[in-house]
Amino acid sequence: MVRFENVGMRYGPGPEILRDVSFVLEAGSFTFLTGPSGAGKTTLLKLLYLAEPPSRGLITLFGTDLATASRHLFPALRRRIGVVFQDFRLLDHLSAFDNVALPLRLSGVRIEDFRQDVEEILTWVGLGSRMQARPSTLSGGEQQRVAIARAVVARPDLLIADEPTGNVDSDMGQRLLRLFFELNRLGTTVLIATHDRGLIATGRSQEMRLVDGRLVTMPTVRP
Repeated sequence: MVRFENVGMRYGPGPEILRDVSFVLEAGSFTFLTGPSGAGKTTLLKLLYLAEPPSRGLITLFGTDLATASRHLFPALRRRIGVVFQDFRLLDHLSAFDNVALPLRLSGVRIEDFRQDVEEILTWVGLGSRMQARPSTLSGGEQQRVAIARAVVARPDLLIADEPTGNVDSDMGQRLLRLFFELNRLGTTVLIATHDRGLIATGRSQEMRLVDGRLVTMPTVRP
């Protein structure tokens, strides 16, 4: 599913943010990405969802070597990835329903075919009564839940989440975690960057830890 080989990343002439990062995420795996602030977690996620190219090293995604792949393939690869951003990135002129439905609309799915899925996922995250609300009228925690619903509604092959429970209480955090586990059970590979040891303590996943741009704990690869 995902392979990094000796990946390094720097911005401009500055020092490397990531140094010699190598790991494999198997299809169907569930992994927490941890580490102190400034360790390079967000930068690693950007490489995964194709927001940035690495400065060096090789990244393989869905069997495609990104270094040699035509850039024309990137939009199709991105459509296989669901991303929960720390800053939500909701469209202010759209309702919660339409923000969540956006990936399905862009894929050409008809509204009559996705309306029930969007309504169900918004209800699951506790926003059944707020479907027509605009982001500006939602709290930070509610916006976080809309962003999560948008990322998972199309059942992506790979889900990447950057601190997805950072703006919600512990009960809602556990509810959202169950959503991620259910998506994983259905076949999605999940990678969650978090500082929340309570989530990691579930004991149902592997951990990948970054310190000063280097991996000090790597996911276990099954034979």
